[in-house]
Amino acid sequence: MWNDIELLLNDDTGQLLVGLGHNCGTALYQVDTRLQITSSEKVQPIKVVLLSFLIITWTSLSWFSEAFLYTNVDVVGMCQENQFLVVGERRGSLHLIHIPSKQTLLTKVQSVVEADMSMVKYLLSTLILLCLSSQGKGDHVLSKWEVDPTNALNILSLLHYLIELPVVPASVTKNALDLFGTYFISPNGFCYCTLQDTIYFLEGIHEKHQPSEDPVSIVVMRSLTEALPENRLSRLLHKHKFTEAENFAIQFGLDLELVYKVKANTILEKLALACVGSYGREALLDLENEAKENLQKIQDNQFVVNYCLNAPWPLYETTREMLNYAKVRILKKDNRTNAPPSDGVENFEILPPIPLIMTFNKASLPPLTFSGIAWTEFLHNEDMFKIIVSQLEVGNLSCAQYLWLRHQADFESSFDEKMLKDLLNAIHLTAALKELCVWLKNFVIPFSRRVVPDGQKILAKWLEQAARNLELTDKANWPENGLQVAEIFFTSKNQGELGVTAFGKWTPLRCGDCEEIQRLKKLVNDLQELRNLCRKYNCRLAFCDFEKENATTIVFRMLDKILAPELVPSILEKFIKPYLCEHNLQKDELLLQYVKDLLERCRTRSISVFETAWEAKAVAVIGCISDTDLKFDAVLEIMHGAVVPWGAAVEQLVKQHLEMNHVKVRLLQESYRLMEMKRLLRAYGIRDTHLLKDKLVRYILKQNTPACLEDALKIAAAYMLPAGEVCFLRMMDLIDKERGEESLTLLRSLPLAEAEEVAERLTLWGRLVLRNKADDPEEVPRLFTSESVNCFSPPTDNPMKKYECEENLKLFETLAALQEYFGIFLSDEEYSNPSLISALLEDHLSACESIRSASKPRNVQAVNCNSGGGKLKNPHTEPRLYILASLLQVSEHELGAKLALRALDGGRVEVAVNICRWNENTGKLLFAVCLRLCRMLGADVPMITPHGMNLPAVIYELAGQATTLCSPGNSCYYLLNILAVQLNNCNMKVKCGPDKDPYEEWTYDDFFKEDGIVLDPQTSLPVAYELASAVLPICEDKLYPLESISLAHRAFMEGHNFLLPVGSPFSAAVQNLLECSQFQLALKLTLCAVRSCVQHVISNTRDLALNEKVTFSKSFLIAMKERSSSVIKTSALNLLHKVFNSRVIDQKLALGYCSILPKEEMFNKLWEIINNSWQNYRKVLAVALVGTQLADRYGEAEEKRKFQELVIDAEWGIQLGKFGISFETVFRQPPIRKKELIRVLVQNPEVDTGLILNYCSSFMLDSDVALQLCIETLLLQNSNTNDVEDDSAESSERQPHSTLLGRALKIIPLLKSTKYLVMSLSGILCKLDPYDYETLEIVLRVIQSADEKNTSIQLSQALSLLKHLKSYSRISPPVDLEHQYLLEQMIPLSPAAHTRLPFHLLFFRTSQCFWNIISAELSEETFPTLLLISKLMKVSLDTFHMSAVRHVFEKKLKPKIFEMRNSGCTSIVNKETIKTVQALQSYMLSIVNPEWAVAMAHKIAQEFPTGPDHVQALKFCLHLAEKWLKSATAQDKPCEKAEVLQRNLHLQYKRAATENVLITNNLNTGEHLKSIGKPANLIVLLYEHHSIDQRFQNPAGRDYPDIHVAAKEIAEINNLDMNKIYDKLLAKWLCPSTPPSGVIIYLLQSRPMDYSSRMLFAITTSVTSPFGDTQLTFAHRTRAFRCLLYLADTNTVESLFKKPIEKVKYFLKCCIYLAEFEILNIPFTYESFHKSPKEGMIKGLWKNHSHEPRAVRLVTELSLEYKVYDSQLWNGLLQKLLGFNMLDLPAFALGCLLVIPHSEKREQQIQSLLSTCKKETVLQQIEEHMDTGELVAFASQISSLVLDSIINEKLYEQFWKTKYYPLLKQHLINTHRIKGLVDYFAKNNCLDDATVLIQEYQEKCGNPALADIPASDLLQVKQTTSAFQAVFSPFFSKDFHPTFCKNTF
Repeated sequence: MWNDIELLLNDDTGQLLVGLGHNCGTALYQVDTRLQITSSEKVQPIKVVLLSFLIITWTSLSWFSEAFLYTNVDVVGMCQENQFLVVGERRGSLHLIHIPSKQTLLTKVQSVVEADMSMVKYLLSTLILLCLSSQGKGDHVLSKWEVDPTNALNILSLLHYLIELPVVPASVTKNALDLFGTYFISPNGFCYCTLQDTIYFLEGIHEKHQPSEDPVSIVVMRSLTEALPENRLSRLLHKHKFTEAENFAIQFGLDLELVYKVKANTILEKLALACVGSYGREALLDLENEAKENLQKIQDNQFVVNYCLNAPWPLYETTREMLNYAKVRILKKDNRTNAPPSDGVENFEILPPIPLIMTFNKASLPPLTFSGIAWTEFLHNEDMFKIIVSQLEVGNLSCAQYLWLRHQADFESSFDEKMLKDLLNAIHLTAALKELCVWLKNFVIPFSRRVVPDGQKILAKWLEQAARNLELTDKANWPENGLQVAEIFFTSKNQGELGVTAFGKWTPLRCGDCEEIQRLKKLVNDLQELRNLCRKYNCRLAFCDFEKENATTIVFRMLDKILAPELVPSILEKFIKPYLCEHNLQKDELLLQYVKDLLERCRTRSISVFETAWEAKAVAVIGCISDTDLKFDAVLEIMHGAVVPWGAAVEQLVKQHLEMNHVKVRLLQESYRLMEMKRLLRAYGIRDTHLLKDKLVRYILKQNTPACLEDALKIAAAYMLPAGEVCFLRMMDLIDKERGEESLTLLRSLPLAEAEEVAERLTLWGRLVLRNKADDPEEVPRLFTSESVNCFSPPTDNPMKKYECEENLKLFETLAALQEYFGIFLSDEEYSNPSLISALLEDHLSACESIRSASKPRNVQAVNCNSGGGKLKNPHTEPRLYILASLLQVSEHELGAKLALRALDGGRVEVAVNICRWNENTGKLLFAVCLRLCRMLGADVPMITPHGMNLPAVIYELAGQATTLCSPGNSCYYLLNILAVQLNNCNMKVKCGPDKDPYEEWTYDDFFKEDGIVLDPQTSLPVAYELASAVLPICEDKLYPLESISLAHRAFMEGHNFLLPVGSPFSAAVQNLLECSQFQLALKLTLCAVRSCVQHVISNTRDLALNEKVTFSKSFLIAMKERSSSVIKTSALNLLHKVFNSRVIDQKLALGYCSILPKEEMFNKLWEIINNSWQNYRKVLAVALVGTQLADRYGEAEEKRKFQELVIDAEWGIQLGKFGISFETVFRQPPIRKKELIRVLVQNPEVDTGLILNYCSSFMLDSDVALQLCIETLLLQNSNTNDVEDDSAESSERQPHSTLLGRALKIIPLLKSTKYLVMSLSGILCKLDPYDYETLEIVLRVIQSADEKNTSIQLSQALSLLKHLKSYSRISPPVDLEHQYLLEQMIPLSPAAHTRLPFHLLFFRTSQCFWNIISAELSEETFPTLLLISKLMKVSLDTFHMSAVRHVFEKKLKPKIFEMRNSGCTSIVNKETIKTVQALQSYMLSIVNPEWAVAMAHKIAQEFPTGPDHVQALKFCLHLAEKWLKSATAQDKPCEKAEVLQRNLHLQYKRAATENVLITNNLNTGEHLKSIGKPANLIVLLYEHHSIDQRFQNPAGRDYPDIHVAAKEIAEINNLDMNKIYDKLLAKWLCPSTPPSGVIIYLLQSRPMDYSSRMLFAITTSVTSPFGDTQLTFAHRTRAFRCLLYLADTNTVESLFKKPIEKVKYFLKCCIYLAEFEILNIPFTYESFHKSPKEGMIKGLWKNHSHEPRAVRLVTELSLEYKVYDSQLWNGLLQKLLGFNMLDLPAFALGCLLVIPHSEKREQQIQSLLSTCKKETVLQQIEEHMDTGELVAFASQISSLVLDSIINEKLYEQFWKTKYYPLLKQHLINTHRIKGLVDYFAKNNCLDDATVLIQEYQEKCGNPALADIPASDLLQVKQTTSAFQAVFSPFFSKDFHPTFCKNTF
């Protein structure tokens, strides 16, 4: 590989004599060996040529080897000052590379061929280079070099073809590739090249220069140079041996100028290298000095100028110095000769670059550094606009701004719409937006508007899109940034299109009406609104969303953004209400709409059933609605739209409003029912509520749930279906499911009418079901069970329906019984068929006989009964047959007859007789059987009779029984008698009647059955046996007739005492019975024993003497008497207790027991029983009745009276007890106490008047007093007054007042006199609860019904008042007067006092009491009722209306007024309050006294603040005053007072209306308000309002007051002629002595355009004013001229002047200057001014009027306009301008000083200026004028200079409290110089400020050393430290790093 390369740097020079032909001489050439190449490997022949291409660009191999390390390079080449590199690889690829950027621009791949000479040619032919034209224009081409076969030397030729190029950097595409020299290839392979005067060639030699057949091993490059002196000089110059060349030129007399120029060019190349950093600072200075010295030697000024201009000087100062040097060279040349320079150098060639270098330097191209190369490029750039665009593209806004300011005029003539688009598209909005907007506003937009008028559309469109894009790119500052961008189009200045800079600035901007501008204007308005929305109302919206909204929907979005519902009221009050007021939106209506919108959005989107956040939001919003009607509407919307089931919030909201008293509550109830219906249906899985309603009901009932009936009834109620239908369907289902009891319960729960209807339908349904029964009886449903049949007989009061229902009940009970017990299913029609019923019965009789005749009845199956429609269920017995017959309407005797006769037909006599025994009460049956038996006996029919039966006796018995049962009139009776007699004649013994005697049975029937202890057999039986043995001993012998062994009949036997055995057992038995409480047995036993003993003694001693008798029985009988008396008494007393305590008291038995006892003891015992009976009136009554009989028997009258009274009391106690009335309190009390119970009797609804009269009669009470008390008690039963309060009344259930009144009215006719009743009720009326209207009414009704004439109460008036009061609901709490009245009357405050008005205070008291109560109740809603009450009470209606106005206003409107003042609204009149306002007006119109009405209206008007409401109120006052005046005039009354009032009101109205106009249009300033009394002057002031100028300065602004509308309204209010005012204003402002303003244009905009244009044209071209005889000056005409050009379009102006618009504008320009001359009293006409030479005119003006500021200004303007640049003139002008303080801007002066090139002079001048000017003024000017002139580029530098001066002079105290302190502090922090300020703070004890400063510096520097030091520790002051150390004492602790102070200070 040829990789050993040796550069021969020594001067290997030799000479070579070359002969080129026979006719040519010889030439001397110098031969130099430049390069030697060897190979480390075996050499191939072809490689020699390939390597020759490698040698050419050896200098780039260091970089190239890195990029192509992986491949072998065969060919390389460089061109264009080492900017491009062509590389050919061995693998066949060719690359074109840009060396500075190291970018491969082009790659072409070729196939590799064999290594021979053709390969070399191929590689040479594929060499591709990039070529650009020198002008930088035209097509880009690629050049292809190929071997030319026609050339003997094989010269490479160039072929061109066009291809597309890749995108390359602009700096690359601007350069062109130059090809130097031509390459030749000899036929023998020798390669050489000619380059200018030097020939280079390659030579292959062998090692040691010996010839050989082997390939060459060494390749050398040699150069041949002709050896002439000129060539030698050139070669020396080429080798940069300038000293030798200079000497050589001097020696040979050659051109030294050439040597200096070549040296200068060499230095130029080095300077170019210095620009890229190839030299150090010292070397750079050496180069600069060398260049300066060399230029001094060059005499060619053109070369020097070009050199100074084109040299890439590395420093700005050097460049500026060299340009000045070139300028000096030219000026010296000009000074030496007055003739034009012969070298062609002109002054203008060097003068422009001098300010251009300043522009370049201040524009910082490139930024932050000065580049000589960049300067040369900038200098030679012919398109400054492209540089501005390029700087904007890279974001260098300040540079672009500065270039625009300096070179705007360069491209003004070529500026077009495309350039405007390029400029706008290059702008980046992301950085320096404020500066960009200032630039666009003050320079770009006015420039483009003047130069490219049609470009306004482009500007507007671009600004609109740019403003919109800021929402995405700079969202943090949105929408202010967007608004800032969008409005600059309208706020931009209008550069004087007439070329007049000073006198044309006032012309307002007139924007076009194209679509783009209108859209931009709308964007500005929208962004202003969006800004207010964000900042003022705290609602941030995306702009795309905002554009879709309106004021209403924006409020919706504001509400949407409230996340917590509890914040809705506060946010509504704080943000939303002001927005509503600003946009005149009604709060309540809008909130209602929001609720609807919220519901609609929730309805249209898919939400979860459990998503209830919106419900809480809606509820919160509804809570903020003030209008009750709208609030109810919102609740209804919620109810209709909320998802069922409702959330807790909605449920609570609805229930809350359902409890309110409002007309729409009923709608809520209906909606609530519908909601419940929906919720109910959802519980059954039904969501479609549009189904048929009856189907819904049937479906719900079919579910058979416990609540299905209730739910079905709710559905029926919701859809207004009859409830009876639902109950009917439910009962059908229940009956079908054999749940008759539930069906019956349901029927009984229904109202009577519905129950009747349902029962009728059920009856019809039952009949239809039975008629449509199936063929198989088993398939017939069990519809009629014992429980369900009762459903067919509901309770009813109609006798006919009751009978019908009872019959239906019997029918269905029968059918149900047939179904249930017999399995027989019959319809009602079948049941009514006698033949069917008879056949059915016969079938069952036959079946019964079959069962009897069967041997095994239990196995007999049921027999089918086809006619019955069912099957026989159980084996038939005779009792079941009787039941069946009863159900089939067959009587018992008929069935018995059938059975008996069937039995007799079968010979079964016993069966027939038994049937008769079962039916012994049926005479016909007995007769039929007797008759049949007699016939059978007579016919000797065989019969089966039981053994021992006496058939005739049986027949006799049956006949006798039948005779007893049959009536005498019956034929059966006679036949039976005959039969009985015959049977008796047959000596048959017949026992008739029962076994027991009926008398005996009745006599000894035991009604009283004693209860006692069951006797113990072990104890009682032995004693009973002993006693029985003693009384009835056992008979041991045979008894003879009439002989008895009982003790009573036993004969006395000697030696035997039969009485003794009786004593002990008797005593024991009696004792045992008494102990077991068997007193009745004990009494009977005692009486029986005593009777037996006495009878025994008497029967055996009747023949003995008395003494013998006594001796015989004395001892025993005495003992028996004593014992028996005690037992009898004890038993009688105890039996009395038991008798009276039994359930059924046997009074006769008790009377018998009492007769046993002694009288006194008996009465005492009765009273004891009575006293111990308490309230057992039944027992007391029985005892009293017994006592009455006993007293009557014993003749005790007093006792009888007592017992009779007791009987009456007991009877009333029993009777009243039936009514639930307790007689306890008056039982056994005197009759006077019985009166107390009358109230209780009356209070009981079941007690009638007859009972009360009987009660009075029974106890001898006065009936009138009782009836009166009865009436009073009835009337006061429900009253809560304490004087009639009764515990029993409270405990009893209250009766309706109507019932009480009806009962009282029925009693009144029973009274003998109603006088005392009326007196009593009148007294009671005054003591009743004044809120108990019902009791008051019935009392008044009773008094009215009593028809008593002597009553002091106006009953009809009182009743009418009560009627009104009952319909009225109170709205205010009870007043103090009511509490006082109740306290005086000792009446407790009733709950009704909060809803009712006190009757007594309104009816019985004074009118003052009436007004005290009524006034508090006055409102719109209560007014109609209270008006009727006032009319009824005959009070002053004027007073009533006055009070109504006052109170309604105080309650309704006055709070709204305060709210309006706080919220900023202008009017309280809205949908909510308009009704109130109208009501107040109607009240005042109803006042009869006109003076009162006007006074009240005026008082109300004064309450309104200034605004539309106040105006309308005064207008209404005027109407009332006019009404008063008319009425006074009509009645011939004095009307002076009315006239004065009318005039005053009219004046007030005008002032208020005028002020309202000012407020409405936001014109209510102090100056305007002072002129309200002078409306004409006020209108003039309005047209001087500053908003008119603002309107022209910013046409897109918002909220500008409409002066035209305001002026017109004020003129109408004050009856002024607006046309006259317009003319006056035009005369004033079109012809003034002061400068005009935009007010004239604004004023003329209100007039027709044709009128305005012609009027202005007349002024422009006239000498006198059209508004008078005023002489018009050029100032007047100029002003009119300007207005005309603004208002009229171009066509109109041209048609008026009959000239082109340009000439018209020129005429205006002349008029402007003529006006100035006119002011200076210099006579000029248009013709003289037009024709005069301008420079002479200017200098003349300067000469004569230079002492006048206005003239100096005019000279300045004229000089600029007509381009007079005389240096002497301008020097004087500038001095005058400074002298007149017309350039008093030190900030601008500092900006100018910054451009001084010499740094020392610059600093000196700047410090000098800073020492003399006021720093604060400079900072203020920077702030105010940073967007104009030089300050645009130097604002930050000027600010830094001023702040540095403040710091150096330590003027901290001067700026500490100013607005510039933050700027100073930030500068100190940025420059790390806070020490001085900290010292100042420490010295002045401002440690807090020092702490803040240090903390901010920490944050700025991010010093970690202070991260752990708290701010409070930074200022721990030590007494031993200095002020500075005190501040920074924590910094010097052991943990503090001292580097902080180093870095800080």
